[in-house]
Amino acid sequence: MCVIGKKRKKVEEYIMSRRIIFNMAMSIDGYIADDNGGYDWIVGDGDDTNNTDKKFEYTEFLDTIDTLVMGYNSYRDVNLDDFKGKKIIVATSKENLSDDCVSFINSDICGFIESLKASGGKDIWLFGGGVLIDAFIKRDMIDTYIIGIIPVILGKGRKLFYDDNPKINLHMDECTTQQGIAIFRYTKRK
Repeated sequence: MCVIGKKRKKVEEYIMSRRIIFNMAMSIDGYIADDNGGYDWIVGDGDDTNNTDKKFEYTEFLDTIDTLVMGYNSYRDVNLDDFKGKKIIVATSKENLSDDCVSFINSDICGFIESLKASGGKDIWLFGGGVLIDAFIKRDMIDTYIIGIIPVILGKGRKLFYDDNPKINLHMDECTTQQGIAIFRYTKRK
């Protein structure tokens, strides 16, 4: 009986710990895609000199999530085959869209994800783009920020951060570097 009680407590703790995670790469000047939605510039500089022993493990990250949330432009630009077995939610103002692998939401995406978070499961990944992320920042709903800084200045493209965001105090939990790409993991300060 004690073992069942312990297992139930662990499951309840896991459900309560479901997080909304923002994970995205950006150029040094704050862009997440070029003007055409391209991201072929998201590569390191090839220099291992400043690599940290610890690395950001993308595959391990994917194992911690069961849901991806993205805007319509990201949906158009990304290969969904990379996310088989994950629930994909696309926030859009377009109506009557259909894709067997995707749920389209054209109402309050933040409210929808807030309800989804409360329902339990693995973490939820805010995949992009900037307009979608902005709505979650403005409502201070993001639990964890993982931002990869790519060693390039694009000069123009799709912005990550928009104006008039609330002040959100963060704590840097981790910083890794691989071939000039710095990846920072932040959580909200209590």
